[in-house]
Amino acid sequence: MKAITTIGIDLAKNSFSVYGVNAKGKCVLQRTLTRSGVIRFFANLPECLVGMEACASSEYWLERLKAWGILYAASILVM
Repeated sequence: MKAITTIGIDLAKNSFSVYGVNAKGKCVLQRTLTRSGVIRFFANLPECLVGMEACASSEYWLERLKAWGILYAASILVM
């Protein structure tokens, strides 16, 4: 993938919108994922900052990503 430094993910019940930007803030990735595709998607990314909305499921996804070793706590920003 094209040097993604930051990922924004919009959490929903069954589909998730993901946007990735590079160091200059240019959008280099825009994709919709299913619930089952979220972990596969993050497994193929280099470590980067992840921003997600503060909602009921954000803590669940934060813990899932950390548990699967995909992202480190220092790389997560819950907005």
